[in-house]
Amino acid sequence: MTKPVRKIVIPVAGLGTRVLPATKSIAKELLPVVDRPLIDYVVAEAKAAGLEDIIFVTGRGKGAIEDYFDHSFELEATLRDKGKTELLDSLLDAKPAAGSVSYTRQQAPLGLGHAIWCARNLVGNEPFAIALPDEISGRGPGFITELVNAYNEVGGNLVAVEEVPLEETSKYGVISPRETKGNLIEMTGMVEKPAPEVAPSRYRIIGRYLLQPEIFDLLASQEKGAGGEIQLTDSMNVLNNEQAFHACVCQTQIHDCGSKLGWLKANVEMALDRPDFKEDFGAFLKNKLA
Repeated sequence: MTKPVRKIVIPVAGLGTRVLPATKSIAKELLPVVDRPLIDYVVAEAKAAGLEDIIFVTGRGKGAIEDYFDHSFELEATLRDKGKTELLDSLLDAKPAAGSVSYTRQQAPLGLGHAIWCARNLVGNEPFAIALPDEISGRGPGFITELVNAYNEVGGNLVAVEEVPLEETSKYGVISPRETKGNLIEMTGMVEKPAPEVAPSRYRIIGRYLLQPEIFDLLASQEKGAGGEIQLTDSMNVLNNEQAFHACVCQTQIHDCGSKLGWLKANVEMALDRPDFKEDFGAFLKNKLA
């Protein structure tokens, strides 16, 4: 019987250099998409998947993330006094339940693998999810929900993937497939940013993972890899040789906000998916593009 997935680790210690200069004064995870910050979408996705404990791996200058998920007493009181209940409810809905959020700090920029390792004591000996807030869910059940459903079916370890054009494989981590059953692909391993001519597949890894706790021992002894950092992929490849590992081809729409252009596209697409913006914003875009 597989242990249930209750916890999620969200690394937020990065500097956001790809979206400078905006991230000089604001955490990249707090950049808004329409009217909510990126990190809000990720936490909502985790809550929708039924995960109970949210673990943030933070760094210097990221205290505003903690403030975002706390009470804002003066603002809430002002909205309540002015009868702006809809706005007040939106603030309260974003706030996780008391005691469900934990924070630990990555004190040096040693890579994603090191950031995940920093959460080891908070995760403990149980499976857990990982979400990178550069990518957010659009239409569909949500990446984490799809991973949890797949985990309940096959157990083991999983990564979320999408199929991309062959010429784009050099931008991403790509899986090496063994056998496909429905939307699940048994894997032989993962390759970081392969050139198109040697890419083992066109399935690139989305920033969502579901891993067993044995990954922490591997990360503890993992040597620095690409970029002089401790790479999560390196330890996942070792774990892939020891435990079941599948890729889940996700049906959820993806918005990659890790670049300036991606962030702009996400704002447009998410606004057009909103009933309160779709008609007027759509007309505005048509007029501008005419």
